[in-house]
Amino acid sequence: MREIIKKIIASPVPVITYVTPSGSRAASAGTYILYASHIAAMAPATNLGAATPVQLIPSISSDKDKPSAEKKQSQPHDAMGKKVLNDAVAYIRGLAKLRGRNEQWAEKAVRIGASLPAEEALQQNVIDILAIDQADLFRQLDGVTVNVLGKDMTLTTTSLMVKKIVPNWRNKLLGVISNPNVAYILMLIGIYGLIFEFANPGAIVPGTIGSICLLLALFAFQVLPMNYAGLVLILLGIGLMTAEAFQPSFGVLGLGGVVAFVFGSIILIDTDILPGYGINLGVIAGFTVSSVIFFVLAFGLVFKARRNPVVSGQEEMIGATCVALDAFEQQGWVRVHSEVWNARSHMPMKKGEKATVVAINGLILDIAPEIYKED
Repeated sequence: MREIIKKIIASPVPVITYVTPSGSRAASAGTYILYASHIAAMAPATNLGAATPVQLIPSISSDKDKPSAEKKQSQPHDAMGKKVLNDAVAYIRGLAKLRGRNEQWAEKAVRIGASLPAEEALQQNVIDILAIDQADLFRQLDGVTVNVLGKDMTLTTTSLMVKKIVPNWRNKLLGVISNPNVAYILMLIGIYGLIFEFANPGAIVPGTIGSICLLLALFAFQVLPMNYAGLVLILLGIGLMTAEAFQPSFGVLGLGGVVAFVFGSIILIDTDILPGYGINLGVIAGFTVSSVIFFVLAFGLVFKARRNPVVSGQEEMIGATCVALDAFEQQGWVRVHSEVWNARSHMPMKKGEKATVVAINGLILDIAPEIYKED
């Protein structure tokens, strides 16, 4: 925000900020940018304000339970919060004084999060123009004189050629990733991918996709008001559902995991700071159901597969049947699984006689003849 405002103040041409279409708002950083602009304009049914620094929200005392006589400007309790708040107040008052706008209301917008609709903003000298659309804005701007870098400049807007600058592919992509629902989905795909990779080392694909998705989700969450308690609840829920899949507890762990997962998903984004940025309940429900199915079935199958007898490797040799290639007293050659092994036996072996592998010592098999096994 401060970088944008610096460029606006240093601009050699007038900068007009227009809040449009109707139903839009210039809240938080938008209020500062509107105040910094040479011309501030708004469309009907728009609003501005609520410019309290976000990091102060948790530490500002609540006015809900106070008597009306005490409902004054809220102040942060900690020293750092006071410093940041006072700095923000001085900053917006300086912008208001620079552009000749209402300084008192600007301070209220920062200290107590005050907001104004467009019509009242025009009456209180917070903005300069109330325009229905872009054509109406240009009509009202024609002939207006503004001060740009200490020089008066008269605007001529009757025959302007409008050139729209739209976000490039990178900004569009980052905008999509920063959507709370997309960030939530990326986070869960990343977590599930890493869990599957750890459960099946060497799979590579789940771990690669999971790592990429998780990093993208972390990027998105750094610009969203994330509630860390919600994130911990989600991780706890996934952990409990995983534990249920590997250590059945008659549904106790699984049910607790589902409850933690749902509540964590609901409170993951702090909607008090940014209203309307919560995660869609349909997305939460869909991932809750799919998570239960994933952990109960998928990991149940993995656990079941681990309990199956070994069918490859040296461990599978134990109990296998071998055939003596030649007669020998204590040590000789046998064939097992189409392989020739050096074997030793406590009883003499005849050519073609069968025996069972009872142990492996390096490259030598310990075998027991079938007759000895039956006895």
